[in-house]
Amino acid sequence: MKEIRTVDAVGHVLCHDITQIIKDVSKGPVFRKGHIIREEDIPVLLSVGKDHIYVWENDASMMHEDDAAEVLCAISKGENISRGEAKEGKIELRAECDGLLKIDEEKLKMVNSFGQMMIATRHGNFPVHRGDKLAGTRIIPLVIEKEKMEAVKAKAGDTPILNVLPFQHKKVGIVTTGNEVFHGRIKDTFTPVVMEKVNEFGAGIVGHKYSDDENEHIEAAIRELLEAGADMILCTGGMSVDPDDKTPLAIRNVCGSVVTYGAPVLPGAMFLLAYYGEKQIPVMGLPGCVMYARRTIFDLVLPRIMVGEVLTKEDFDRLGQGGLCLDCEVCTFPNCGFGK
Repeated sequence: MKEIRTVDAVGHVLCHDITQIIKDVSKGPVFRKGHIIREEDIPVLLSVGKDHIYVWENDASMMHEDDAAEVLCAISKGENISRGEAKEGKIELRAECDGLLKIDEEKLKMVNSFGQMMIATRHGNFPVHRGDKLAGTRIIPLVIEKEKMEAVKAKAGDTPILNVLPFQHKKVGIVTTGNEVFHGRIKDTFTPVVMEKVNEFGAGIVGHKYSDDENEHIEAAIRELLEAGADMILCTGGMSVDPDDKTPLAIRNVCGSVVTYGAPVLPGAMFLLAYYGEKQIPVMGLPGCVMYARRTIFDLVLPRIMVGEVLTKEDFDRLGQGGLCLDCEVCTFPNCGFGK
């Protein structure tokens, strides 16, 4: 840094805060470290007794923190995301619509491993609402090497770290299975829970079928809803390994194969996901816990299905860490560790 006359300081970067004291009115920084001095700032600086100030020496090889923050913003900001102004090396990112936050975890780790810069985000694969804060970027020093910022930009490539995928309007078909419900022996308390959850994402119910425990009848109900235009099928009941639970067999017979039958999540270990046909219509078997537990694997999977994501077995394998719901007396999901 170097000392220069204040009247010659336009365009230079302050090395320290400048404090202004007005008796009985205020005391505090009028300009922060890192501020780029403008013409209109000169009278203010002189009024607080700063005839000379310390500034960073101009160096073509270095980049100011706010300019470097713009690089991180460009690396991070993807679809349906808005940004704030650069301030003290920081830029804040927010959601422009309701949707699912997707994060390129490897690229995020890569940027943060460079040093002297950081991007902090909320957890990906969870719903966000318009206006929600998604991430903040920060350059640690006041100035940073241009070469370093150019290197991280090149390594990050053209695809952004963060995107918000908007929820799609899905036409949902529901198959409620079980002899006890089909024959009217007990009241169906499962279907209302499922309807409430899908309605949260703006889905519409295209049809609802009841079936006994015969797998041929369950298959017929699934096919009927597919023919009616359903682009998502939810089957409730009959998901255990008991011999008389035929829902998994019916789904497998309709779809030909399954992505997973079982997942490392509690509640929800007996969850099943398959895809039907070229359009890859998701067909899910929901275990009984979805009916009575406040949060289950269905709450982790449904938002991703609602944006059109096609899940793989690997996606489920990753759910083990964080896959244990603690069944807290006061549920704060998704602001908890479940699914993270």
